[in-house]
Amino acid sequence: FFLSLKLENKTKGKPQKQICQVVLDHFEKQYTTELGDTWTSIRDVLTYPLCWQYAVLRNKFSHSAQLENTLRVEGYRPAFQGLLPYLPASLKCYVRRTPGRFPAQKHQAGKLKEYYLLNAASLLPVLALEVKDGEDVLDLCAAPGGKSVAMLQCAYPGNFHCNEYDDLRSIWLKQTIESFIPDPLMNLIMVSKLDGRQIGDLKPELYDKVLVDAPCSNDRSWLFSSDIQQATLRLIQRKELSSLQFQLLRSAIKALRPGGSLVYSTCTLSKAENSDVINLILNTCSNVMPVDISEMAKAVSQEFAFLSGMQQHELLVLPEKGRAWGPMYVAKLKKM
Repeated sequence: FFLSLKLENKTKGKPQKQICQVVLDHFEKQYTTELGDTWTSIRDVLTYPLCWQYAVLRNKFSHSAQLENTLRVEGYRPAFQGLLPYLPASLKCYVRRTPGRFPAQKHQAGKLKEYYLLNAASLLPVLALEVKDGEDVLDLCAAPGGKSVAMLQCAYPGNFHCNEYDDLRSIWLKQTIESFIPDPLMNLIMVSKLDGRQIGDLKPELYDKVLVDAPCSNDRSWLFSSDIQQATLRLIQRKELSSLQFQLLRSAIKALRPGGSLVYSTCTLSKAENSDVINLILNTCSNVMPVDISEMAKAVSQEFAFLSGMQQHELLVLPEKGRAWGPMYVAKLKKM
């Protein structure tokens, strides 16, 4: 209670985000059916931003001892302390149990930021992809760039292709990369604005690893849509997202070398955009097989709450109080 009071005092004077009732009603109907009683507690977290948590991803290219001390004083501790199948020592992420946000750093031309604020669950697709030094990597829908930055904390790819089709988001992506990655490394990175559905045909069998962090119905931000007409339109267009996601995955599979791996992720709870898309790919593409990521899920089960009953190649992070991460769906496939 005292904590929430403190947070409310901190945010006094700032207009509080308003719930978009149209979106909430839509989610209420869908997620009560798909998630049952679990939806009630998820809804309580998603609709109450004062209990949201933010992780701090340290930038290995520009870090100071002072940052580590400040994080410790503020009650942060290193995340991912279980025995993960893949956890490079250079990937440093800090979390704390209590809500609230570490101060963000402004973009300054020519100066690298020391850390990136993110939802800790968004590092799970990066950990599942297991990027190694020298591999050719494609981040198919890369903006705003947090996962690209995280992959570069883990390894030095041979070539690193960050793609973002949307004009505004592409500018955002470029700025993120400039804020976190030093000039010498920029030579490894190619930023493009291609239609992700065509990359497989344009660059067949060129990559060892592909991340498809697909455009999806972003449950957190949609719930706070300030424009009701835009929100209504989004909900109508939502039905078409799974078709786009399927096409992006098909393209990603073409872009993969045989033996290469692909990770698909979204930040929605929607089964139509998650398991259904992956099942359709597995049923229609004979050259891919699912990859078991249950060991990774087990290793981070202290940090995250997962939906039970998922298959071994997929996981869904459910936000809950004290572990307000997600939603984040992750699935892994391998090309034969």
